[in-house]
Amino acid sequence: MTEILRLHAATSFIGRRDEMSGVRRLLEQARLVTLLGPGGVGKTRLAAEIADRLSRSFQDRVYWVDLSSVRRCESVVATAAAAMSLRVSPGGDPRAQLLGHLRERHALVVLDNCEHLLDILADLVTAMMDVAPDVRVLATSREPLGVSGEHCYFVPPLDTPGVVAGGTVIDIATHDAVALLVDRARAVAPHFELTDSNADDVAKLCTDLDGIPLAIELAAARLRSLSAAQVVERLNRRFGLLTMGGRNVVPRQKTLRTVIQWSFDLCSEPERRLWARLAVFPGRFDIDAVEAICGFGDLPRDQILDLMDCLVAKSVVDVVESGRTVRYRQLTTLREYGSLRLVESGEAEQVRRRHRDYFLGMAAQAAEPASWFGAGQSELAARWRTEHDNLIAAVDWSIQIRDLTPAAELVVALRYHWIADGDLDGARGWLDRVSAALGDESSARGDVLWVTAWVALLQGDREGAAACLRECRDIGERTSNAVLLAHCDHFTGLRALFSGHTSEAIDHFAQAIEGHRRTGDPAATLIAMMQLAIAQIYDGRPDDGLKTCADLTAQAGQYGERWVNAYTSWVSSVAYFHLDDLDAATERARAALRAQRDLMDRICTALSLEVLAWCAERRRENRRAADLFNSAQSAWDGLGTSIAAFGPHIRRDSVRARERVESALRRPLPVNSRGKDWTVETVEHAIDVALDEVPVPATASPEKPSVLTRRELEVAALVAQGLTNRQIAASLIISHRTVEGHLERIMAKLEFRSRAQVGAWVERERARRTQTALA
Repeated sequence: MTEILRLHAATSFIGRRDEMSGVRRLLEQARLVTLLGPGGVGKTRLAAEIADRLSRSFQDRVYWVDLSSVRRCESVVATAAAAMSLRVSPGGDPRAQLLGHLRERHALVVLDNCEHLLDILADLVTAMMDVAPDVRVLATSREPLGVSGEHCYFVPPLDTPGVVAGGTVIDIATHDAVALLVDRARAVAPHFELTDSNADDVAKLCTDLDGIPLAIELAAARLRSLSAAQVVERLNRRFGLLTMGGRNVVPRQKTLRTVIQWSFDLCSEPERRLWARLAVFPGRFDIDAVEAICGFGDLPRDQILDLMDCLVAKSVVDVVESGRTVRYRQLTTLREYGSLRLVESGEAEQVRRRHRDYFLGMAAQAAEPASWFGAGQSELAARWRTEHDNLIAAVDWSIQIRDLTPAAELVVALRYHWIADGDLDGARGWLDRVSAALGDESSARGDVLWVTAWVALLQGDREGAAACLRECRDIGERTSNAVLLAHCDHFTGLRALFSGHTSEAIDHFAQAIEGHRRTGDPAATLIAMMQLAIAQIYDGRPDDGLKTCADLTAQAGQYGERWVNAYTSWVSSVAYFHLDDLDAATERARAALRAQRDLMDRICTALSLEVLAWCAERRRENRRAADLFNSAQSAWDGLGTSIAAFGPHIRRDSVRARERVESALRRPLPVNSRGKDWTVETVEHAIDVALDEVPVPATASPEKPSVLTRRELEVAALVAQGLTNRQIAASLIISHRTVEGHLERIMAKLEFRSRAQVGAWVERERARRTQTALA
């Protein structure tokens, strides 16, 4: 034990405060605790630190049994005996003598690197538990020992700052992964300093390495000859880059590749094959996708679940519990290793094609009127957000191999996702790439063009939209494609509206509505009607606009449609504002915002915040108006557009109200806010502020603001009460899918894996708040 502690004491121990306390609590309750996690995550170092701090708690001692170099099962007992300085009598039974040595001892036995000797160790540990009641065992492994009474503790990677833009030292220095990188970098390159100029690169480096301590230490060694930015640039070749270990490091931890290879070698052949195939998923995924995409050939679909269970047990795949649906993820390093093996297998193209076709089918089905045009819109929107990385990967791969018709079908099928999610720049980029690659005059290109025109108009690019629509109309007329021509009329009308030509817009919308009805597209019909209503309002006919909204609401209600109906609430609020009915305008804008708690449409949220700000200003509630304008500005910045994109009329309403607020408060309002933070969480917060629903939650500590949003805190509190997702949905009046999304984000933020951990966290937060109040 002294030797292993001396080896680890050569470097400082960084972070792991929660892990230290968590494992120590487990050891107080259980006699066998196994630290689980992938290679390089820091299981051994954590065990060594715990053993050192607990050494005085055991009357006899702490025994450290290093099994990393043991390859034969019959050598396990001899290795353990040697670690305990036990001389085995010649001719005797080594196992019996070892157990006899421990029988009366009050000791902690640390079994390090158990994953390749599970059967023999399970038998030995069981015997220890039986004959030595005062012995406790702390094991490190990539897979549980499978012994009765075993308590497993998953060792997470170090916390990382995420990929930031414009970050500073203050923003990232408190993260353990950054602290480790800086500490190890200074050991080999005393000149290295964390500065505001390299903060973004350091954050990206730690995040791209998943916070894995071994990978970070190997990267830090490269900082003696490369800058952080240069290391980041070379991470796509990480297995060749991260190869430098100290002379006192065991051989299998001197390179990142050998650490991952060790895990790969411990897998069965079917497990290795599935590991390789899983590399096709860029982020999180569910079992249905794995079975459909990876279950073929020599890995039948009905075997996938069992194999996934094995990979989870071996710390190759991580489980992300999100209520009714469990999702999985792989650390980037494990996924990239799998990608190398997938290429070697010769299956890469087949697996990627299956991935593309699966997500194309999902997106196309969701965009069909029978699916999208109904009560399940919030669930579909949530699923698009959940599967965003997979959908983008499918588009990207199709473009790379120039399989362009499916690429076009996919970006068009995602049209509602592009608009609702609000990443307009990202959407435009993918649409333009597909459009440029198509390079022909097919109907597929025509569809891409009208969707591109829609996104371009929301960005304020009216000329770009006009070019797309001209070409789209040309294709539609030459091919007699009534669907394309209806969309051309529709978005020509939207361009006219956004250009201030309301009468022209009304004529085009009327043609589009007739065309959409003729071609059987009720969803597009409702969207055109909603935009017709806003054109009527700014054409000086707000009463006509309200009548159109009423007709639209009645039609939407027949199908349970909510997305366009939420926009219709916003349009009605604009009409009432122009009729000087501020109570009705406020109520309708608030109704639009309430719908966004499920739908999370960022554009509708921003527009509704604007109207509430106008109403507050007209009531002379200037401070509240300023707060609402600030939230709206943050929204516009995050969307990459502005209120001006929606035309000179609505811009004039906004500018006049804003200028009056600035005059009343005698200070300018920000014209560029924290748009980079306009996430799901900040959308929720903006809605809470606008609806006057931001009390300090019972689970939050005033001294330490919670990392969770108000809604996430509500969900966490109900989880702690033992409610199911369906019960939570009913209690909060939100959809089941929305609850799942909240729970997934809660667990990601808190780095938890189960509902029980969430419940325990809520209780700790309550206790801390109580103690603070009593202090």
